[in-house]
Amino acid sequence: MRLYTYPGAPSPQRVEWLLVEKGIEMPMEKVDLTQGEHLRPEFRAKSPNADVPTLALDDGTFISQVPAICLYLEDRFPEPPLYGQSPEDRARVIMWDHLGYINGFRAVAEVLRNSSRAMQGRPLVGPHNYDQIPALVDRGRQRVRNFFNDFNGRLAQSDYLAGDFFSMADITGYVMCNFARWIKEQPGEEHVHLRAWQDKISQRPAVEKVIQRR
Repeated sequence: MRLYTYPGAPSPQRVEWLLVEKGIEMPMEKVDLTQGEHLRPEFRAKSPNADVPTLALDDGTFISQVPAICLYLEDRFPEPPLYGQSPEDRARVIMWDHLGYINGFRAVAEVLRNSSRAMQGRPLVGPHNYDQIPALVDRGRQRVRNFFNDFNGRLAQSDYLAGDFFSMADITGYVMCNFARWIKEQPGEEHVHLRAWQDKISQRPAVEKVIQRR
């Protein structure tokens, strides 16, 4: 297997973190997003949405999209489990992982991609260009702040996002909070439970290997 990635980008970080947690080693090939390599025909043949990460299997199959890659790797390499031990656990992990993505990750991207000059014409990930909508920036910031409030409330009830065990949902949530630094947003002093959870997760060896080394 081979992982097509871009160092430091938040979506690839989620998969790279899973690899570290599971002790999976594989070659990684950088796709330079700044040079538009992800939009070239040879890469689009591998990744239909022209994005990273994309996983190449030994039989020539390509899998893109973080949830698809992570669930595939979880099934191939079940230990240690990152989606819990039961069907109910798995459903909760997928639920909180998705909520972290749509309400956190995409909110940060809404701000960044609609305000950055470097992303003119690229407010959405994918093969197509669109106009930026500056009016979405303020809404995106409010969405990020609501995310902090909502996840702080969740973590007042649970040690980890999906229950009493570390999971893929925590990886996504932590990466999202780190990604929010790109738009100068972070949990405040009022987010006591969220900040305590961040401190706990930051002690995992994978954070230094995947997040802090960038």
